[in-house]
Amino acid sequence: MKKKNVLLIGLGIIFAMFSCKKDVVSSTSEKDFVTFSGKITKPNSDSLVVYNYEGYKKKLKVTNGEFKDTLHIKDGKYSFYDGVEASTMYLKKGMDIQLTLDTNQFDETIVYEGSGADISNYLAKLALRKEELLKNVTSSETMEGIRKPLYEFIDQNTNLDKEFVKSEKEEVDRYIKNYQKQIEHQEAIQRELAEGTVSPSFTNYENIDGSKTSLEDLKGKYVYIDVWATWCAPCKKEIPFLKELEEKYHGKNIEFVSISVDEAGSHDKWVKMVKEKELNGIQLYADNAFDSEFIKSYKINSIPRFILIDPEGKIVEANMYRPSNKKEIEKFFEELGI
Repeated sequence: MKKKNVLLIGLGIIFAMFSCKKDVVSSTSEKDFVTFSGKITKPNSDSLVVYNYEGYKKKLKVTNGEFKDTLHIKDGKYSFYDGVEASTMYLKKGMDIQLTLDTNQFDETIVYEGSGADISNYLAKLALRKEELLKNVTSSETMEGIRKPLYEFIDQNTNLDKEFVKSEKEEVDRYIKNYQKQIEHQEAIQRELAEGTVSPSFTNYENIDGSKTSLEDLKGKYVYIDVWATWCAPCKKEIPFLKELEEKYHGKNIEFVSISVDEAGSHDKWVKMVKEKELNGIQLYADNAFDSEFIKSYKINSIPRFILIDPEGKIVEANMYRPSNKKEIEKFFEELGI
């Protein structure tokens, strides 16, 4: 079977949000908001969500590929998400900024115009440069090799404020350090939870139907496990794709199991969400959230996490493709004869 790149699968690209210490854009007016508009070719949804990791979030309506709205924000970095992909931009009060992109080549086609557009165009190009450099990363050691070219790329943008350049290089340092930790974590998973080893097990997890379920009960079929929680936004974004996957392979030699790692106090939220979202498959509640032995044995420190176990109870992939990776996962299942 053709295997995935085990070092990079499951590694979310780490785009930390850091605000600048001084102004980096000068061509803005006295208004205390941002005007954000744009045109999207072949939009993925009818909305665009602008957010940051400090809690700001606003949904913009997209009509016939176009949108326009005002954003009352603090100056700094923000991301926008179109339902499938996301990108980072810089916003400052007083800006009137326009975005154009084509979802067929999302990152490659992002262009900003208007006041303050230079910073956001730089960030879009930086994301492409990171993506290009990451293709050559095979270990935590080779990750170190992207530092110099990223520094050089930042220095090439001579229109950037000196303090902003300094903060960007510091962010590169944090980015590399965090990514190295993620790679090392993935390497540990591949060493200790390799294909063909007996899977860690769980016993008598609460089933949404009122019964108890153990991994042993599911032997005889492949088991695709989704580890999630009601508070996890990326987990919830996978739900429609997981439903589609379950429907496609209904009646086949595979069981779909979702294990919630919600804390005990959120049990009612779990029951409510399973019912309201009409979640299919086998819905289970872990016995001790992230401290459950099954969760710790699989070294799960972030979610969602997907696992594939064979009919004999042995690991096929401890860090399996997400349901949203439709083509990859269907090919993987085909090679297994599912």
